[in-house]
Amino acid sequence: MTTEYHNPVLLKEAVDGLSIRPDGVYVDVTFGGGGHSREILGRLGPEGKLFGFDQDSDALKNAIDDDRFVLINNNFRYLKRFLRFYGHDTVDGILGDFGVSSHQFDVAERGFSTRFDADLDMRMDRDGALSAQTVVNEYGEKELQKVFAEYGELRNAAALARTIVEARKNDTIKTTVELKEVLQRFLPPHRQHKILAQIYQAIRIEVNQELESLKEFLLQTVDVLETGGRISLISYHSLEDRLVKRFIRNGLFEGEPEKDLYGRVDVPFKAVGKLIVPTAEEISENSRARSAKLRIGERL
Repeated sequence: MTTEYHNPVLLKEAVDGLSIRPDGVYVDVTFGGGGHSREILGRLGPEGKLFGFDQDSDALKNAIDDDRFVLINNNFRYLKRFLRFYGHDTVDGILGDFGVSSHQFDVAERGFSTRFDADLDMRMDRDGALSAQTVVNEYGEKELQKVFAEYGELRNAAALARTIVEARKNDTIKTTVELKEVLQRFLPPHRQHKILAQIYQAIRIEVNQELESLKEFLLQTVDVLETGGRISLISYHSLEDRLVKRFIRNGLFEGEPEKDLYGRVDVPFKAVGKLIVPTAEEISENSRARSAKLRIGERL
């Protein structure tokens, strides 16, 4: 299934991972173009229910006309709050396809892509107060260095931050092209695309508080999922995947869980199967699938 808005990655594998019951209640926390949601609805019976979350108002245009479906225009970090509002304390499965949608990359004025000259924006929620322009022009040098080092995993984070701070003394850095010009000396032709992608990823994660939102969401899944319920989560970079992997393994983001007197640990999930990645065929049809990693966990 493909849509003009977004081609769902690992569609069958991710939905298979939920082990759907026809009368169950499920959540797609990254609705986007609705590809995964439509697949879930296709497996639900008349008594089933699906909630979709998406903070991007553009996704509302893809809402599915189905009495079993509710689309919530908000960030998945508010999972418990909205499910309770709709009368559900627990659900049977949760699917997440994190990262940026094809639509967000392809619409120039959103400022997500290195391919276009556009205002530095990168907000998934267009009503959000923090934009890429704010990060680039108002963050202190140490703050910028931390963003580039932690979220872009860039070794020259200090030099990048210093260069931006010096450049903006002359004029505000307003567009993607202006940012690229400021950092041109760090962009050798043979590695330009990769380095720019890391820089953009770092700024985007900061703008949207992506890792903080992911952590808040994952912690809530422990309370929201029924015993035997599943999470089926697709990540696109190591920072996300590391959090998901550790959380499924031991319910923590750092360190190891405490053992009792008998050496046993109490963890909320067990991993289901091994890491799943797209086939060569899927990658050839959708290049944005190439870095996708799917992990499935079951609530104990």
